[in-house]
Amino acid sequence: MKDFITGLQFLTRIRFFREDTWTAERFGRSVVFFPLVGAVIGLVLVAVYLIVEQYLPLAGISFSRHILATLLVAAHIIVTGGLHCDGFMDTIDGIFSGRPRERMLEIMKDSRVGANGVTAFILFVLMKWSFLMDISLEFLPGAIFLMPVLGRLCMVVGITCFDYARADGMGKAFNQYAGKQSLYIALFYSLIIVVLFGKQALFAGFAAVCCGLLFAGYISRILHGLTGDAYGAITEVTELLVLFFYVLLF
Repeated sequence: MKDFITGLQFLTRIRFFREDTWTAERFGRSVVFFPLVGAVIGLVLVAVYLIVEQYLPLAGISFSRHILATLLVAAHIIVTGGLHCDGFMDTIDGIFSGRPRERMLEIMKDSRVGANGVTAFILFVLMKWSFLMDISLEFLPGAIFLMPVLGRLCMVVGITCFDYARADGMGKAFNQYAGKQSLYIALFYSLIIVVLFGKQALFAGFAAVCCGLLFAGYISRILHGLTGDAYGAITEVTELLVLFFYVLLF
């Protein structure tokens, strides 16, 4: 349970208690629970959907689909603290800088965000908003629940199956102490979760994770491994792909 709480408090803004010390071993052990953390995020998003789409209309308060999509995007960023958004922008800044590998890693570590990262993030948010607008309301709760689950499953694969590109860093603890057993367990229960939503959800999830891993492989070839920022970028891209394939298949 402590390892799950570690993952939850690291990947989200949800806090059960204040913890000032984190060990590398606990970081590594928490990796197996990342898709479950995604399920918690998914439940928050579904709650936002239910409040806006079902409960507020009972009180005579109605919002357009545009507002619903905007609130879902905002809720997702708020509950995660924008953690993976930062990783996405840093990764885009680095890999599209056109610099040598070592310089790319320095750019990704810089706390400042460049034009590439900002531009890519704006386009990314617009695409996510558009996909949320296009998914049928009948299937939207399933999409927004599975989106963070599969995004964090792809992160687990990235952590356990790819080398780490830096000699140190926070992401190193995940890579060093999370073994293949964490991957197999996360894959097993994530598959059960996805199957509950039907065959089309399984196809959408499988396609999204495969494409997300292709993106991970692309980053790994450039950087000779992945970083903590890259884990965040992979998560964000996989989440977007889940919504994209929901638009195509549903």
